[in-house]
Amino acid sequence: MHAPPLCPSRSVPTVRERAGYWTRLLPLLAALACATRVPSFARPLWNPDEGYLAVQAGLLAHGGDLYETVVDRKPPLVPWLYRAAFAVAGHESLTSVRILAVLAQLATAVILASLARRRWGDGAGRTAGVLYLLISIGLNPEDAQAATFEVFMLPCTAAAMWCADRRRPGAAGLAAGCAFLAKQTGGAVLLPVLWLCGRHGAGPVRLAAGAAAPVLGAALATDPAGFLFWTVTGSGTYASLGGSALPVLGRALTNAGVLAVACAGLLPPVLRALRVSRPGTADLWLWLAASAGAVTTGLHFFGHYYLQLLPPIALLATAALRTLPRERRSRAVLVTACCCALFLTWGLLAPRVELDHARRVADTAAQRTRPGERVLFWGMHPEAYWFAGRTPATRYLTAGLLTNYSGGRDGTLVGERYGVEGAWTVLRAELAAHPPSLVIDDSRGKPYAPDRLPTLRRLLSAAYEEVGEVDGAVLYARAGAGWSPGAGWWPQGAAVDRGARG
Repeated sequence: MHAPPLCPSRSVPTVRERAGYWTRLLPLLAALACATRVPSFARPLWNPDEGYLAVQAGLLAHGGDLYETVVDRKPPLVPWLYRAAFAVAGHESLTSVRILAVLAQLATAVILASLARRRWGDGAGRTAGVLYLLISIGLNPEDAQAATFEVFMLPCTAAAMWCADRRRPGAAGLAAGCAFLAKQTGGAVLLPVLWLCGRHGAGPVRLAAGAAAPVLGAALATDPAGFLFWTVTGSGTYASLGGSALPVLGRALTNAGVLAVACAGLLPPVLRALRVSRPGTADLWLWLAASAGAVTTGLHFFGHYYLQLLPPIALLATAALRTLPRERRSRAVLVTACCCALFLTWGLLAPRVELDHARRVADTAAQRTRPGERVLFWGMHPEAYWFAGRTPATRYLTAGLLTNYSGGRDGTLVGERYGVEGAWTVLRAELAAHPPSLVIDDSRGKPYAPDRLPTLRRLLSAAYEEVGEVDGAVLYARAGAGWSPGAGWWPQGAAVDRGARG
């Protein structure tokens, strides 16, 4: 026997009523999604994750293999999306990917609106969709406006809850598996999905089969051993705090505080709702708890991790607001809209110091090398390869994978011995087979500087000589090599569209 519905039964709307509802709501949500993402188009790149994905997509488009030619601690879905966008619109800018991000945010809002409408009525559906888009940019613009993993994960997590709410365990599992393929923490949605399916009497077998299908398919489409290593087993030291507890705690509290500002109009009614049982919210609280657990995974607390909290927050706020007087509901939405305007302004006016640094370093590398020559940017700015239009000398696009360095951590657990297992052996082989024409040490005093890494220090002293410096980055050329200015986009020789790069 099926469990009783989560909320009181309502009259089922006719097909015409449903069509009219969405005909009115979709244009509103689409306009709001576009408006909140305007800052994302205002600069060529927002953070190193976008640069990493752009370089990955370029390598994949020209015969590279994920987890072999280029590697990262992430599943393959988002690199594949970047590759597809570049195949359609070209790789000179991220405009096509930014459009996909707008569509992803719109899809998330629509799914949340549908969930809320099914439980609490037409007005709740509109509220949920609008609230989600208003708070979707409520973080540092580098985290909220970038077209990175969480943005493409959220429609899948929302779809998993939507399917589970409609007693479709197979489809819910499929959506959860796709969320995992966007980012591993997307799999946390399986906890509330499993609760919903159990409440509805749906068996876990179809749920498990649905979740496993896309994950196994992705593993077979890449390299099963590499997929398992890079997405699950190969990141042991990455989650270790070492001596960085205070910086990590500071980042966690700072980003939580920034998000609290974005949700200032919603948090009071949501917190008050904790004292009162609301129908149709138990699974949402479980979703929020599972998402909060996902945010803590790895103990890094980067701002974009917090995006995973937004869908359940929007639905819980909708449930809380619907019981309030109209005046108080309007005030909460107005405060949220004002906070959204604040973050929108921040996004348009945000400084671009690190972006400008990466551009200057990349331009220098492009001037000192020919198209087709390999270079090594030793630092945490993989976007430099994309800006310079040069082929990476190694599959490791940042020093992080080789040294375990991550932003905000101190140097306690940073060095060759803490890098990904076997990475230095692979690096030595790659640099021996294809010596880079230019090495750019962009460590600038960080714990992964070459003088702290015996292998890299020996390589530079034996085969390279210092030839200059730009913006704090030190340039090394192969000893005795001549220089010819070059330009063009890696890996082809097409001219760079500087206008599209901003």
